[in-house]
Amino acid sequence: MAIAVVKDLRDKRLPTTDEELAAFETDLLAGFVLARAAAGIADVTIRQNVIDLEQIRSWLNRPLWEMQPSDADEYFGKVLRKAAPLTRHSKSGSLSMFFAFLDLRYRAEIYALSGHVAQCPIDDMNRPKGSPQVHIRVPPSPQEIDTLFTGWADDLTTCRKFAPAARNYTAAQLMAQVGLRIRECVKLDLDDVRWDLGTFGKLNVRHGKGRRGQGPKQRIVPLINGARRTLQWFVEDVWAHFDDDWTQPGAPLFASERKSRDGSCQRVGPDALRSGLHEAVERFLPNWRGRLTPHVLRHYCASQLYGSGMDLLAVQELLGHDWVATTMRYVHVQRTHIEDAWLQGQQRAAQRLKGLAP
Repeated sequence: MAIAVVKDLRDKRLPTTDEELAAFETDLLAGFVLARAAAGIADVTIRQNVIDLEQIRSWLNRPLWEMQPSDADEYFGKVLRKAAPLTRHSKSGSLSMFFAFLDLRYRAEIYALSGHVAQCPIDDMNRPKGSPQVHIRVPPSPQEIDTLFTGWADDLTTCRKFAPAARNYTAAQLMAQVGLRIRECVKLDLDDVRWDLGTFGKLNVRHGKGRRGQGPKQRIVPLINGARRTLQWFVEDVWAHFDDDWTQPGAPLFASERKSRDGSCQRVGPDALRSGLHEAVERFLPNWRGRLTPHVLRHYCASQLYGSGMDLLAVQELLGHDWVATTMRYVHVQRTHIEDAWLQGQQRAAQRLKGLAP
C-alpha cells in the first residue's frame, strides 16, 4: 500500500520575495480565468470577474488572499455604500467565486508561500441581500414607433451617407419587429438569413444570450411582423453598397464602412447601431431622448406581439428566454389580468345586487 503525501498547512516555506509573491498572484488570476473558461462561462462574464477583482485588489493594496471580513465590511459598507445594487452583487459574486477557486486548489500553497490561510471575506453578515431590482421598461406606443421609423425612412432618401443610415435603420427595425438584441444583430452573417425556411423565412441567430453566462445560445427567429420585407429590402438594395462579394464565407449581414486587409468589409460594432438609433430618436421622437434604447425596442416587440394575440410561450421562444417569468416582464404593459379580474368582480357584484332588487 502506497503512503499518500499530505501537505501540512503548518509547513511554511518562508521567507518569500516580493517578486515571487507577485508572480504567484498573477498565476492565480490566470488560473482562475482558465478554470472559468473550462467551465464554459462566457468571455464577457469572465472579463467582468477580472475587472471586479482588479478593482478590489487596487483598493486593498495587498494580495486578495489576505482580505478579511473586516476589509469586506469596509469596502462594501463605505466604498460601495452608494453603488448600484447590481454593482455590489457583481463584485461580491466575483470575490466569492475567486476565493472558492483558491480554497479548492491553492489553499495549502498560499499558506506555504505567505503564511496566510485564504478564507472568503464574504459571509452571511456582509453578503449583499436580495437581488438587484429589475428596471421596468415601458416601451413607446405603436403610434410613436411608427412616427420614429416613418421619419427615419423618409430621411434615408436625402441623407449624406445612405448605406450606414440604412443599415442602422434596418437593425433597429429587426429589434422592434422580432426582438433581436443588438449584439445578436452585429454577429449575424449574410448566410444566416434563410429565406426558404417556414412561411416567412427565418434567421439563424447563432450568438444568442446564454443563461447565467453559459456562452451563446442558438435559436431560429421567423421573419414575421414585417421583418422579411425589411430584411429583403436591405439585402437587395443596400448590402451591395458595402461589399459586392455575396459568396464570401462569413460575410457580415450588417457591415462596417471599414475594410479588412483582404478588401472585405469588417463587421459593424454595437456602438454604431446605438448611435444611429440615438440620432434618429433625437430627430424624430425627441420626447424619448435618452430613453429609447435597443433593449427598449425589444420590450416594444414583445408587448406589441402579445397585444396582437400571440401567446406568451410563442413570445418567449421568439425572444430566446429560458423562463416564461422573464418574458412576462417584457409584456407587462399589455397584460390585463388585473383589469379583467376587476371587471369580473364588478359583474359578480352587479348580479348579486340584481337578485336583491324588488
